[in-house]
Amino acid sequence: MPIETVILLGLIFLALIILMKTARVVPQKTVYIIERLGKYHATLDAGFHILIPFIDRIAYKHSLKENAIDVPSQTCITKDNIQVEVDGVLYFQIIDPVKASYGINNYAFASIQLAQTTMRSEIGKIDLDKTFEEREKINAEIVTAVDKASIPWGLKVTRYEIKNIVPPPSIKDAMEKQMRAEREKRALIAESEGDKQAKINRAEGDKAEAIAKSEGEKMKRINEAEGRAQEIERVAMATAKGIREIAAAIQEPGGQWAVNLRIAEQYLNEFGKLAHVNNTMIIPSNLADVAGTVAAVAKVFSTMSESIPASPPVKK
Repeated sequence: MPIETVILLGLIFLALIILMKTARVVPQKTVYIIERLGKYHATLDAGFHILIPFIDRIAYKHSLKENAIDVPSQTCITKDNIQVEVDGVLYFQIIDPVKASYGINNYAFASIQLAQTTMRSEIGKIDLDKTFEEREKINAEIVTAVDKASIPWGLKVTRYEIKNIVPPPSIKDAMEKQMRAEREKRALIAESEGDKQAKINRAEGDKAEAIAKSEGEKMKRINEAEGRAQEIERVAMATAKGIREIAAAIQEPGGQWAVNLRIAEQYLNEFGKLAHVNNTMIIPSNLADVAGTVAAVAKVFSTMSESIPASPPVKK
């Protein structure tokens, strides 16, 4: 190969290298930290940029997207001296690429270590039972601590999430037993509340039934009393009417003889009944003088009739 061709190929290769060192395209949501002769020079945002070959170099590349890194599981001791295994996920974003490049050697490692130490500190302040209830509070405390410490690193910690809290097997068994006991307790309470409500409902039903029965009995007695009162009133009215009719009939011609005859019949009938029901009988001294007895009774009746004012004639 002629020497001229070799020189030409070398020049072309050198030109390509110079072009590669000179022209740079930065992707979206990415920044390049440029150093000139070993010293920070500029921060290149997304787009096309020209560098001075062999003088400017790309020292760091940073993504401005939100990053999520795993915080490895670690052993923490609770306030009641129970060991638990806790891990999580830390979310952060670079807001100052220069500080992220020169403020710390490895910001991700530093953030993980700070999150773990804060986690141990927060878990040590609460009992085991509270660790499951206060996850939100623990997460907030870790975010606050790491975000405050990462300001010189150019980071913004957005959130932290606890993934797992794993107690020892013995504690887990005890917690499961406690949960079963709590469920059984709630079941018994619910059953007793149901039984209580059922008894209350039955008592209310019995009360309503008793009230309804008493109201019915009251109305029944009132109706019966009113019926008896009306019956007595009508009987009295009928009796009074009958007496008035009898009194009127006595005043007519022959009425007195009819009264005497009725008295004699009643006397003989009652005297005959007395002979049937009693072994011992008092016989009047003048048994044959029935007419005299009837006349005496009739005289008394006549005297009473004369004292009663005559009723007005009945209009027909």
